[in-house]
Amino acid sequence: MFLLATLASGCIWVEDTGDLRSYVQQTQAKPPGKIKPLPEFKSYEAFIYQGASLRDPFQPLIELVVEDDDLGPVSDLKPDTERAKTYLESFPVDGLNMVGTITSLNGGNLWALLKDPKGEIHRVSNGDFIGLDYGQVQEVSELGLELVEIIENGRGGWMKRPRVIALPEKE
Repeated sequence: MFLLATLASGCIWVEDTGDLRSYVQQTQAKPPGKIKPLPEFKSYEAFIYQGASLRDPFQPLIELVVEDDDLGPVSDLKPDTERAKTYLESFPVDGLNMVGTITSLNGGNLWALLKDPKGEIHRVSNGDFIGLDYGQVQEVSELGLELVEIIENGRGGWMKRPRVIALPEKE
């Protein structure tokens, strides 16, 4: 019975709603706050996968068989590894700078003056060897020197590569 009376007391209608009306009036009397506008959303661009026509990465690659005819002619060219190396062969050609030329007193020989990475000056002439790749000086001129290096061709052979060390222009 007590339980029934307690539950029934919640259903009693109260006629006085004055405090509710005063609260609503106070709330409506306050100035309205500013609401930030919603951020502008970028439209979603659908991604279309274009790789369906490409090779399947889970399938083995097709092996390319290179025939001996595709390698080119076999050359007997190779560097002389028995020859004693000169001092300038211990530096890469990119590390050597031409700083000038000198001529012999009778005007016969023209030498190029090369500066090594250590700052030392050396004279070289036709036939001298320089650089790490068996480079041999072919011609010395007032503007620079031409040399030919013997480098590996990547197929077990050797090939010639011409190089130039130019005398820098004066500023």
